Amino acid sequence: MSSTVRRRRAEPAPTTKRHPVRGLNGLPWMLPAFVFVVGLIYYSVGYTVYISGLDWDGLSVKAKAVGLGNYTKMLGDPVFWASLEHTAVFWVVTFAVQTLLGFCLAAIMHSGAKLPTLHKVLIFIPTVLAPATMAPVFRLFFDHDGMLNQILTAIGLGGITQSWLANETTALPAVMLITIWQWTGLWFILYYAAMSQIEPELLEAARLDRAGNLRTLWYVVWPSCRGTTVSLAMLSFIGALKTFDVPYLVTTGGPYHSTEFLGTYIYRIGIRQAHIGYAAAISIVLLVLAVVGAIVIGRANRTQREN
Repeated sequence: MSSTVRRRRAEPAPTTKRHPVRGLNGLPWMLPAFVFVVGLIYYSVGYTVYISGLDWDGLSVKAKAVGLGNYTKMLGDPVFWASLEHTAVFWVVTFAVQTLLGFCLAAIMHSGAKLPTLHKVLIFIPTVLAPATMAPVFRLFFDHDGMLNQILTAIGLGGITQSWLANETTALPAVMLITIWQWTGLWFILYYAAMSQIEPELLEAARLDRAGNLRTLWYVVWPSCRGTTVSLAMLSFIGALKTFDVPYLVTTGGPYHSTEFLGTYIYRIGIRQAHIGYAAAISIVLLVLAVVGAIVIGRANRTQREN
């Protein structure tokens, strides 16, 4: 009798399985982000679409509905097309140069350069500097009596000195040069991280096959960094569409709209000239270009990878 009681006491009590309640458990964690995205971003986009159909100065109580009038106005606006062209040229040139410099600098660092930490800091410093603090420096650097012309005069090229930011043909390249100087450090850091993920066996196999440094970079290292290159292409494309600080602070879009970008033109039309509806329409076009461009770049990379 006692052994039976002991056995029953020793047996564990039956447990009931409790299934986690599905449904609203994760809602409190998702709600802040959901409210932020839907309530701020999507609402702002929708409101901008609504404003783009108005002829409004942003202050008047009544606004005149013009439908697609602001969009058709863009078709005959030469400054809009010039800013779009500047944006395209700016993206192609800066992306190509930054990719080349960032990749080469990362490869040099991986080849065993001396004082690598010092070199990394020096290369990355321009990325963390605020454009507002550097704009006066670059205005003086490219001025008629600036450091660039002094250097050219010292090496015997005084005949080509000029006011670089006041010339229509040289103002845009000057803005590109500033942007390349600023963002090459980010390209370098990302390529350096991508190269650190390459399996050493691949590089060792290339050395055993007697492949030189250039062939190893082109056939082994560069394909391994394809994902980083695609990500940088998307970032630089969207960044080119949003470019505002450097051209506005250095040249204010001039001379004669030669450094006008979509961002600076939206500010000029919407804030300075108080054509809020037209500025909103250009903003929507900018958003569509950014989304379409990112999709095209992503699909092109996917197709190349499958092939």
